[in-house]
Amino acid sequence: MKFYNSVGPNPRVVKLFMAEKGIDIPEVTVDLRGGENRRAPYNVDVNPAGQTPALELDDGSFLCEILAICEYLEERFPETPLIGSTAEERANVRMWTRRVDLKICEPLTNGFRYAEGLPLFESRMRCLPEAAAGLKAIAQDGVRWLDPLIAERDYIAGDRLSLADLLLFAFLDFGISVGQPIDPAATHVQRWHEQIKARPSANPN
Repeated sequence: MKFYNSVGPNPRVVKLFMAEKGIDIPEVTVDLRGGENRRAPYNVDVNPAGQTPALELDDGSFLCEILAICEYLEERFPETPLIGSTAEERANVRMWTRRVDLKICEPLTNGFRYAEGLPLFESRMRCLPEAAAGLKAIAQDGVRWLDPLIAERDYIAGDRLSLADLLLFAFLDFGISVGQPIDPAATHVQRWHEQIKARPSANPN
């Protein structure tokens, strides 16, 4: 296999996932800032959506989209389950992953793209600068919604680290770096973030 990596929170989710599982896959670095992902051969041979990351499988085919890649790696490397070992566990993790993605990660990311990231993205996709502030607010609403729900637990989906934690951590950490800090009033999310940040997977050598 081969992992097509770049800057940004999306590839980082998969890198965190692989690190937690102890998976080492050779990498190809894609120059996202230089637009390599938006031109041939990448957007022809690897991912027609022109996005990163991507995973080249042993048969030469490609998997794209972070959740699909993580699902595949979970099946290939079931040790240290990060999605679940039973139907119930997997459904619960997928539910929480979907919730944090829709309520926090997506609006946070588009809030950045339409504001601070506009010079990079305006020539690559339809951008709505007038929506940036509202999207950032929606992401903070999502953080505040989540905060009391994790008051009595260490992880998003229950008592074990899961894909939901890795997804949300990568995006919130990115948000902090681009002017979208975690609401100080969200004390449980703050605690959770510091806990995940202290893990070796979040601090590779």
